[in-house]
Amino acid sequence: MGILSILLWTPAAGVLLLALTPGRNIQLIRYIAHLFAAIALLLVCWLLSIYNANDAELQFNEYFPLNPKLGSAYALGVDGLSMPMLALATLLTSMALLASFTVSNSVKGYHICLLLLEFGILGVFLAQDWALFYIFWEVTLIPLFFLIGRWGGSRRHAASLNFVLYTMGGSIFMLVSLLAVSQYDLEHGGSLMSSMHQAAKDMPRIEQVLVLLGFVIGFGVKMPIFPLHGWLPLAHVEAPSPVSILLSGILLKMGAYGLIRAVVMLPEAAKLLQPILIFLGLFGMLYGGLLAWRQSDLKAMVAYSSISHMGVVLLGIATLNETGITGAVLQMTAHGLIAAALFLLVGLLYERTHTRNIQDYSSLIRVMPRFAVFLTLTLLAAMGLPGSVGFVAELHTLIGSFNSFTSLGMGMGVIVLFSVSVLIGAAYAIRTISLLFTGPEKSQMQQLEDLRVPELLAAGILVTGIVLFGLSPGPLLDLSAATIGQMNGVISQRIL
Repeated sequence: MGILSILLWTPAAGVLLLALTPGRNIQLIRYIAHLFAAIALLLVCWLLSIYNANDAELQFNEYFPLNPKLGSAYALGVDGLSMPMLALATLLTSMALLASFTVSNSVKGYHICLLLLEFGILGVFLAQDWALFYIFWEVTLIPLFFLIGRWGGSRRHAASLNFVLYTMGGSIFMLVSLLAVSQYDLEHGGSLMSSMHQAAKDMPRIEQVLVLLGFVIGFGVKMPIFPLHGWLPLAHVEAPSPVSILLSGILLKMGAYGLIRAVVMLPEAAKLLQPILIFLGLFGMLYGGLLAWRQSDLKAMVAYSSISHMGVVLLGIATLNETGITGAVLQMTAHGLIAAALFLLVGLLYERTHTRNIQDYSSLIRVMPRFAVFLTLTLLAAMGLPGSVGFVAELHTLIGSFNSFTSLGMGMGVIVLFSVSVLIGAAYAIRTISLLFTGPEKSQMQQLEDLRVPELLAAGILVTGIVLFGLSPGPLLDLSAATIGQMNGVISQRIL
């Protein structure tokens, strides 16, 4: 068994062990879940240490045919696109578990679902066969449905059902597109991602456009792209905070990851749909930012801000150039850290006060100084402040957009709308800081407890990543540079 299989099946082994553990032994259940999540994180750290960032090809490949007639196989591999996502997935799973010590009902089932969710996420980023990719994509739905529907808020049943129906609806379009490409792929002898790239070249242009539209809908639901975002605000508000960390921090990135793979496979179709993708990206940035600015519910504000930040990712993908795609990949990592930190801190505040209304707070800096420092840094990073990883990502996307869209006569227009979106982000971030940490001290807020040690550890790791990669983004850029350069070469060759 290779290193990737060991990584993939580590959470599954944890699920099996938890299933055999008595439900009344809560401390042991928590310990087992933390242990297996930590093992997965350490395995990814080891992979990072031996991963050759200068090699654009897939590394640590594992291949075992499952159905030769259909071309499906158990095929795993990592490259510069999947490697940062694996690191983000395992890190955020450990952070979510650290934030889960307040879960007191059905603790065993909760931790089983979290590890099963990590198993599905790792499978999505490791799979190098589209059939296997689709299976893991669907596996993530099962634990999320229960995590939201069983441990969520007052409207949890509507939120979980909404999420599953939206995602399954999008999955149908994705499946149809995969089947359409696989019809041509049979001539190349398999459904591996690499062979499907070759098969896509043989498709008529109109079919390529229709297939890519199916992928845009399928992956766009998960990102989410406007107007496919209807599930997101309710799911985020009703989900437990640790689940929101994973939902916003890594689940949304699955959609962006899949869309990048699809665009590289069908670059001619992406070029034809480029104006639509540009519009959807810019509109999502403005729409999400404005709705976030209007929210009085803190979790709803962070949820709508995710739509805005994922609009940056879509805009970077739509550039179809190396700088823009680099910005998209950086933004996936940046938003993962920022959104996870925001949901972690907002959730901890809600557990202490049982209100998410921003108007109920004031002058928290006097009673929760550590909380105030971490939340302020995270909100400043969310608005793209220089020195944060969000700034590096948005700058790359902005430069890539200008270089790509100038030829379409849209360069300055994109710059203006992008800048307006950044200003809107600054407006809701500064408003939140002002309302939470300034003003007269309210009597009901005087006895609040500041961050405890596990909370301090989780928040500290996330905020340190945000600042560290903002001040020194080189390692993060180098990790994906070779793979993105190869993707850009494929796109350029096909659309020129």
